[in-house]
Amino acid sequence: MDEIDRNILVALQENGAAGLAELAKVAGLSVSATAERVKRLEERATIRGWRADLDPNAVGCTLLAFVFVGLRPGQDEHFHRAMRRLEAVLECHAVTGPWSYLLKLRLADLRALELFVAEHIRGLPAVERSETLVALASAKETAILPVAPADEED
Repeated sequence: MDEIDRNILVALQENGAAGLAELAKVAGLSVSATAERVKRLEERATIRGWRADLDPNAVGCTLLAFVFVGLRPGQDEHFHRAMRRLEAVLECHAVTGPWSYLLKLRLADLRALELFVAEHIRGLPAVERSETLVALASAKETAILPVAPADEED
């Protein structure tokens, strides 16, 4: 990835709806050359997809919670499959320390969280224990990645 690709990626993260003409200005290329760059970034799966950034409150997902999960030995794949099917699970990470996984959840309210954890987390045979934390406020929440500087070419 060179500096032009990096600039395109930064611009797209700031405004995913930017047109090719706008991206071409950022990249310092023609529209067609910029389109080729974007296509190549998609083909390499550097750009994994295109989505709208929704306001959780506007779509009824006002509660943000994190759940630490401890699994029984050898149950990771069963757990992975279960988590991939659940829309409320935004992220599922294997972690170090006393827990097996950390989940990021978005739900409507505390009652929905209580039911979700009871049924979809603690209700799984793979799960040995869990601990839930509710976010009271969020100072920052983003999916924008810090794009690394361009590769140095000799």
